Amino acid sequence: MTTRHTSDDSGAAGAGAGDAVDPAVRAELSRLRDSIDNIDAAVVHMLAERFKCTQQVGHLKANHQLPPADPAREARQIARLRELAENAKLDPAFAEKFLNFIIAEVIRHHESIADGAR
Repeated sequence: MTTRHTSDDSGAAGAGAGDAVDPAVRAELSRLRDSIDNIDAAVVHMLAERFKCTQQVGHLKANHQLPPADPAREARQIARLRELAENAKLDPAFAEKFLNFIIAEVIRHHESIADGAR
């Protein structure tokens, strides 16, 4: 699934600024942006699958009166993701921020599920 870019592909500001860009550069920009769009779509789909699983975890926790948050598991996941990020040459601090954002949303979902089970 790709998205066509309607703005000036040169990235330059101003009307007509892209007219001077070499067609080969425009083609390469388009190719790279198509790849980025495909990766973004894959990330969204993977997050959707992840949240389907965490919703099931939330229901299991609620049914067994377990707390929505699991700080020990979260710490292990953060350490694991930081190591994966380092190995992938991705900033581990960025990876940790990203996972913390996801964890906060998961906990919010688990709290909501638990509230509905009461």
